[in-house]
Amino acid sequence: MVKDYVCVDIETSGVRVKWDKIIEIGAVKVRDSKAVDTFSELINPGLKLSPYITELTGITDEMLKDKPFIEKVLPRFIEFTGDDVIMGHNIMFDYSFLKQNAINQKLKFDKMGIDTLKIARKTLKGLESRGLEYLCNYYGIADENHHRAFNDAEVTSKLYNVLMEKFGTECPGLFEPYQLVFKAKKMQPITDRQKKYLKDLMVYHKIEMNFNIDELSKNEASKKIDKILSEKGRIFD
Repeated sequence: MVKDYVCVDIETSGVRVKWDKIIEIGAVKVRDSKAVDTFSELINPGLKLSPYITELTGITDEMLKDKPFIEKVLPRFIEFTGDDVIMGHNIMFDYSFLKQNAINQKLKFDKMGIDTLKIARKTLKGLESRGLEYLCNYYGIADENHHRAFNDAEVTSKLYNVLMEKFGTECPGLFEPYQLVFKAKKMQPITDRQKKYLKDLMVYHKIEMNFNIDELSKNEASKKIDKILSEKGRIFD
């Protein structure tokens, strides 16, 4: 069974891979079932968070405004993971966002993974829930900062150790890594014409650019332009 891996969790601005953004990455590097290194970064998503996300995570726009964009953080995270298997509770959620952003940046990020949620669903069918918070309470794992990326990565690693101890001999196949496969969403990049017009609109209306314009898709740029036009109006000579 796998005892060397990187346990990862991300927080995002929503659940749609194509449109929402990563706002935090947390990870724990594990060797022989013991944590040996950590990774924790907040990320500027270039958009305002919904009240729901702020309430859920405790992460605010103020906390993110001076943080690096994903283009700076993701290469460091990929280097941190190296050739390791990655683990998470519902790992495909985390992997899909990470993989999509890696594709956007033309970075290689193909991973084998282990999903503690899948293990729990197979071995703990009688429980009311197999959510991370519930399982931590069930097994007495301290979970003091739920829905923050590093905390969730750390407690997922501890949960894996508990599950491996209880069910590893009985169900060894559940603890074997498998190839993670994500079908990337096709996104057209912002056009030069959109970029110029969006910049001109923001300068004209004195709007602060708190996002990376080069990272926008064509659709995202259209939404920002339409929003400014509806709220502020067009440019008048």
